[in-house]
Amino acid sequence: MKVTYAKAIGDALKEEMRRDSKILLFGEDVAEFGNIFGITRGMLEEFGPKRIRNTPITETAIIGSAIGAAETGLRPVAELMYTDFTTVCFAEIFHCVAKWRYMHGPEYKLPLVIRAASGSSNGAGSEHSNCVESLFMHAPGLTIITPSCAYDAKGLLKSAIRSDNPVLFCEPKLLYQSKQEVDEAEYESDYTIPIGLADVKREGTDVTLVAVGLMVPRALEAAEKLAAEGISVEVIDPRTIAPLDKDTIFASIRKTHRAAIVEESNKTSGIGAEFAAMFQEELYDELDGPVARIAALDVPMPYNIPMEHYSIPDVERICATIRGMF
Repeated sequence: MKVTYAKAIGDALKEEMRRDSKILLFGEDVAEFGNIFGITRGMLEEFGPKRIRNTPITETAIIGSAIGAAETGLRPVAELMYTDFTTVCFAEIFHCVAKWRYMHGPEYKLPLVIRAASGSSNGAGSEHSNCVESLFMHAPGLTIITPSCAYDAKGLLKSAIRSDNPVLFCEPKLLYQSKQEVDEAEYESDYTIPIGLADVKREGTDVTLVAVGLMVPRALEAAEKLAAEGISVEVIDPRTIAPLDKDTIFASIRKTHRAAIVEESNKTSGIGAEFAAMFQEELYDELDGPVARIAALDVPMPYNIPMEHYSIPDVERICATIRGMF
């Protein structure tokens, strides 16, 4: 069967809410309207207004309410619509959500998931098209997840909801309508994917390409093209940015001796910057050349759609960068 990324998110939410009555979902337009992408459509009718709630347009209050709900033993899923809006409630996420479990001792739990649509979206403009993972990588205590396909999105969201740690769950907007062929019996089972476990999406021998979110399918397409040129690319999807599965990534680099990172967010101080520094510090003797970073241009995301497409990495930019490593 084929499943869209958006349906997988919705299926995970419904399955978890049926399993545990302590789970509730709230955010802007999630109830009657069913979320601006239709992901929560029908959930108000099934779970009722106490568990599916619209909120005012005030992200600070959304996260503050979610913190309070989690502290009382509930398991809230707070939707912020776009990841861009995490900056409106940055203090609540950076200081409270990320730090409080550490600050208050081993008995304290904060089972809170913050969901938001991430990245470019064909003309949404610079205030609705950002990736924020690298901002929150600087917030120890916060789990950061960015799935790249429907199967992973469902399994990781279920794990996030069941976690006693706070999770920022980023959903690339351009993947919502992408379809993936999945095994029907496995998909409909109560499967989860462990947090902090990377996935080797394609094996290779010449270069390790770590791809994040929307860039994973583009990396796989690039790897297919490069294979025809005699370059074997191993594509790794970290899935969880924090905590990071260094073992899987490092094992690949020790095999290929070359590394590149492709991400949708800006290049300066991005995910790739941190990963490249990590590879240089811990795997210097394994590398046969510099770590390559492929990322969005350091510009506010253009409203003009052709300019937007030019600003973020495409298959040809990935291919050109990898070719340049040889």
